[in-house]
Amino acid sequence: MMSPATDHSGGRALVVLSGGQDSTTCLYWALRRFDHVEAVTFDYGQRHRVELAAATRIAADAGVRQHLLPINTFSALGGNALTDVAMAPETGLRADGDSELPNTFVPGRNLIFLTFAAALAWQRQLDHLVVGVAQTDYSGYPDCRAPTLAALQQALTLGLDRAIAVHAPLMQLSKADTVRLAADVGALPALAHSHTCYHGAVPPCGECAACQLRARGFAEAGVEDPLVARCREEAACR
Repeated sequence: MMSPATDHSGGRALVVLSGGQDSTTCLYWALRRFDHVEAVTFDYGQRHRVELAAATRIAADAGVRQHLLPINTFSALGGNALTDVAMAPETGLRADGDSELPNTFVPGRNLIFLTFAAALAWQRQLDHLVVGVAQTDYSGYPDCRAPTLAALQQALTLGLDRAIAVHAPLMQLSKADTVRLAADVGALPALAHSHTCYHGAVPPCGECAACQLRARGFAEAGVEDPLVARCREEAACR
């Protein structure tokens, strides 16, 4: 697992780009670090489908080739608020110490994402995977933790018979630190077109946990959210 440093190290990388704040920051982190960068976006039946358009816009603006891969099994499984329209995403942030997983947890999502990303990387001769997970997030998703990614990196390397390095530059960062990193790598303009809201609302609903976590990070960093600024300045916010 790599630190959030942005020194150039060369190599070819594939970024898992959802269109959200964290993955957009990671895309620009990767552009500073690697010689060649591509992006992969997964259509997994998410209810906040506006993020797919956001990812496409962000990749195009960055001049990065984007691969869009469909994965409909999560939608068929249901049982979580991101793919099951019968469930509403939880509102508000959980209290510190609350170990219960929120209903936005999609079991195995990042495991599957990185496995498909590694398969694509193998075909494209890309040796590095970059993903915007962070174990400091309030949610505590088990597939966002450092030991999970370390084990998966080993499994992918063995299963593909090729060294695959998994980078999670945000792993130990707070949301405020992630905002500061975005500023350092030049990602703030791109964040004006990113999407975080679990309800798919533009402007952000401000009520779901994802919106509140994002807003708190920008507030603590003392930086105005470029998405909020854009929605204020553009009546249609498109």
